Amino acid sequence: MTVNPRERVFAALASMPRRQVIAFLAQTALSTSDLAMRFGMSAPAVSRHLSVLQRAGLVSAERQGQRVLYSLVRDTLMDALSGFAAELSPAALPQAEEIEIKREAI
Repeated sequence: MTVNPRERVFAALASMPRRQVIAFLAQTALSTSDLAMRFGMSAPAVSRHLSVLQRAGLVSAERQGQRVLYSLVRDTLMDALSGFAAELSPAALPQAEEIEIKREAI
């Protein structure tokens, strides 16, 4: 079963620590150890969160010498949020008649 990329983004954003990581990465690129110090969390725990964010396309990694710096991929976040906002607009909602037809068909 394939997962919709937007669903993967929102699944990644369901975690408060991952949202906090994104908030830090929105300001500057940081390494796993930089993030671990800011959170008082182990580097492996931060690494697991970063892995989820990377799979969702929210974070990119760039090697600089021995360090790997992570940064926010703003376009992915903005695309997911704007897509979600579009789904909430009245034009995106099915008409009441369509809902009634579907209900009768069940």
